[in-house]
Amino acid sequence: MGKDKTILVINPGSTSTKVGIFTDGEMKVNVSVKHPDEELRRFPTIWDQYDYRRAAVSSVLRDNGFVMDEIDAIACRGGNVKPLPGGTYKICSRMIADMKSGVYGGHPINVGGLVAFDLGDQFNIPVLTADPPMTDELCDAARFSGIPQIARQSSFHALNQKATGRKIAAALGKKYHEVNLIVVHLGGGISVGAHRKGKIIDVNNALDGDGPFSPERAGSLPAGDLVKLCFSGEYGKEEVLKLLTGKGGLYAYLQTTDAIEIEKRIASGDEVAAKVYEAMSYQIAKEIGACATVLEGKVDAIALTGSLVYSKVLLDSLLKKISFIAPVHLNPGENEMEALADAAMRYFNKEEELAVYP
Repeated sequence: MGKDKTILVINPGSTSTKVGIFTDGEMKVNVSVKHPDEELRRFPTIWDQYDYRRAAVSSVLRDNGFVMDEIDAIACRGGNVKPLPGGTYKICSRMIADMKSGVYGGHPINVGGLVAFDLGDQFNIPVLTADPPMTDELCDAARFSGIPQIARQSSFHALNQKATGRKIAAALGKKYHEVNLIVVHLGGGISVGAHRKGKIIDVNNALDGDGPFSPERAGSLPAGDLVKLCFSGEYGKEEVLKLLTGKGGLYAYLQTTDAIEIEKRIASGDEVAAKVYEAMSYQIAKEIGACATVLEGKVDAIALTGSLVYSKVLLDSLLKKISFIAPVHLNPGENEMEALADAAMRYFNKEEELAVYP
């Protein structure tokens, strides 16, 4: 990262607001402000959290001796916006309007975008985002589902996927647009992306659609059986959606999403936990293999990223299944704060122009 610039990074989550300050190329401040459920319940909608979230950002700046006049740019994790190619975008009024509309979904990251936009407007500071979750670079073939009424959607961990792709390409001594990679984000949700020459041409819908099951998401399901479950009369629409996202995957089988707890169960002889964890590894490996065929076997590297890379049981199982495809690189953790700061520095260093939101 370049020098002599100070970047404020804002990354709101469902129950926290992460705030980072990068200066002289280093992360000087990294604070996650926790938001207890009892406090969040005071707000009828996510937009009612605006003052609450803005106060969280201001408190981190104040507590660490920074003022807005010292900030050169604000970088915020991308919100629910229209599908668009990956890149670094200036947060503008059109983007804010799309977030507020709710057409593309609702999440506290939208509120964070408005907080960042307003701070930038007040203090005349550039405000940007990079590789939002709806980043869409799918090839035409990847969009077909088999039913004309349903198109496959691109919704995944684009920020960390792209940042990891750049990092692994650099480790190979190449530029991101010069390599073919398979990048696997292993977290509460799991996404497996086929990166061809700087574009993610295929990736499972990690939000609520398909791919491997994960700690809290069901992933791809037998379609006929899902239809029967929906019309069984035992579940309402919201209950089914919760089974798909939130109460699916590891949670559905083991009533926990905690990999550390699951590994302890396996070590103590819990055969059910061992089988379920192995099944998740199996499905992840299958998805990686599928991406290898999309890239026609021309894979320079496989990158594993996300919090579950710290799970030795999962990692050992995966490596046995996928190492024959290409060299495997490990990039554990979410890396979102660093990715946003890096995007700002690419802008300042004139390595990348800010894309215009359509």
